[in-house]
Amino acid sequence: MELVCVSCQQRYDADSLRTRCDCGGLLDLILPESGAVDVSVYNTRLRAWRGPDSSGVWRYREFLPAFDEQQIVSRPEGNTNLYHAPEIARDVGVAELWLKHEGENPTGSFKDRGMTVATSHAVKVGATMVACASTGNTSASVASYAAFAGLPAVVFVPDGKISAAKLGQTVAYGARIIQIRGDFDAAMRLVQDASRELGIYLLNSINPYRIEGQKTILIELLHQLDWTIPDWIVLPGGNLGNTAAIGKALAELRDRNAINKSPRVAVIQAEGASPFYEAFRSSFRSFEPMDADTVASAIRIGNPVSYEKARRTIERTDGVVEAVTDTEIMDAKALIDRSGIGCEPASAATLAGLRKLVRTGVISPAARVAGILTGHVMKDAEAVMTYHLGNGTSPGRFANQPVVIDPEMSQLREVLQR
Repeated sequence: MELVCVSCQQRYDADSLRTRCDCGGLLDLILPESGAVDVSVYNTRLRAWRGPDSSGVWRYREFLPAFDEQQIVSRPEGNTNLYHAPEIARDVGVAELWLKHEGENPTGSFKDRGMTVATSHAVKVGATMVACASTGNTSASVASYAAFAGLPAVVFVPDGKISAAKLGQTVAYGARIIQIRGDFDAAMRLVQDASRELGIYLLNSINPYRIEGQKTILIELLHQLDWTIPDWIVLPGGNLGNTAAIGKALAELRDRNAINKSPRVAVIQAEGASPFYEAFRSSFRSFEPMDADTVASAIRIGNPVSYEKARRTIERTDGVVEAVTDTEIMDAKALIDRSGIGCEPASAATLAGLRKLVRTGVISPAARVAGILTGHVMKDAEAVMTYHLGNGTSPGRFANQPVVIDPEMSQLREVLQR
């Protein structure tokens, strides 16, 4: 097991605390070579109530770095539902649609999958402090897993640009919170400098161990589909760690003979935070960071650190990148919410992008699609209330506004008949 630079192929010890190569490139964790995997073992492990097998991450340990069981920090995570959504499928115009809801993880987002692996590695190497930059979900996950492991944690968040729910989680779990006068990208630069100069263990998705855990989103999804392969995987794109993880998972599943073909991958960005989309439009000949601005705070990132790995995923899967407006995101969110599933705004980029790709003919109406929802509906209650109530702006297209009446049956009848 070793770390290998995706740019220059320089190799490093797997337990090195570095997150970049000397050339500046990102690092892949390369697992030891091994033979085919008998995926039927995962059905047996589903019976476990305790220990690594009870986790929807560690259950798939053949695709993960090895740790002693006492080093594993698990809540447990994963085990998120895959919802068959035929009514939403009809609405967007595809044959079949499943929604994998990562908001059902312990802290309410997919971040917990990567955090269990990276925090376990922090324990293994004897880290004395962990840190991250965050728009909210990462900070909540870092704070939780660090507290669970008994490690001090410091999180860097953009001042005034994080939802109260996400900041509240971080406060509750006891992490030291540093608010940066600037955006996420400024916080990310500072935390990387701090990790190099102060020896703090970095828990952002630039950490290759994070990507290892996030691979299990795709592995568990395929397990839930009994290893049948959808035509498309659609997901939101912010810092692009999930895009990188899904590409790595697909390559490793094929190498281990667990699957014999790959779905195409579609990454959806908000128009106000779409540097990956713009790079895709240029056939990846150029990449320019941007000042990010979108209601979807979890993907409000203008300079994604996992760009090179995400580009590799798109190229290897004949994938696409699309961008959607905030209005399209919030209308899609309202549809997911009204189905009884619910999600945060960034998650709804998945459905908004799917609708657009069907409309433009990129995704066929006959396609079988699996979409990934990355965060829980209560992660951004402010956005929900603004959409439905207006709060100084016009309510959204599918607004569900409360009605105020006197405690009179006549008024109640009038409202219900309406």
